[in-house]
Amino acid sequence: MSKLNESPIRIKSFQFACDIVKYCDNLKENKDFELASQLLRSGTSIGANTREAQRGVSKKDFKYKFGIALKEADETKYWLEILEATGRKVPKEMMNDCEELIKILVAIIKNS
Repeated sequence: MSKLNESPIRIKSFQFACDIVKYCDNLKENKDFELASQLLRSGTSIGANTREAQRGVSKKDFKYKFGIALKEADETKYWLEILEATGRKVPKEMMNDCEELIKILVAIIKNS
């Protein structure tokens, strides 16, 4: 496995995306199709954009893609907060993982 594949942000965002997919499956079982769709899009986009950023052709491209990943993480947190505020059970670990991803992404952007 290459160093790129061992990147903590890559591993964490991939696992988070897998957790989001499973959680959205549960939402769909409860007929929360629209919210599941929004959350699925933003929650899986974090990892897709981090992966793309690591293949960036320039420092500007690298920061831009990580910026998109950060926006997607923030949007994901928004949807999780909406779900929680409307009485759906959001796993605490999922919310914590999302907040941790946001912190990591901010640090990456600031330090690059």
